[in-house]
Amino acid sequence: MKYQDIITIEPGKRGGKPCIRGMRITVYDVLSYLASGMTPEELLADFPYLTKEDILACLSYAADREQQMVAVHE
Repeated sequence: MKYQDIITIEPGKRGGKPCIRGMRITVYDVLSYLASGMTPEELLADFPYLTKEDILACLSYAADREQQMVAVHE
């Protein structure tokens, strides 16, 4: 998944946190909902402006960030 087309970072929006398609919902928001037990289907129902691809982009972004952190500490 190429998250770079979906995840945006704008200095004046949400404190420069990574957001989805320029909206005010952050990658952290989506990951937090998923981590709390919300299913992707529930997330999509509660936030109809999100897509399955948005959720996958958040997961891909998080995986990439984790890989970057591991590489820094090696």
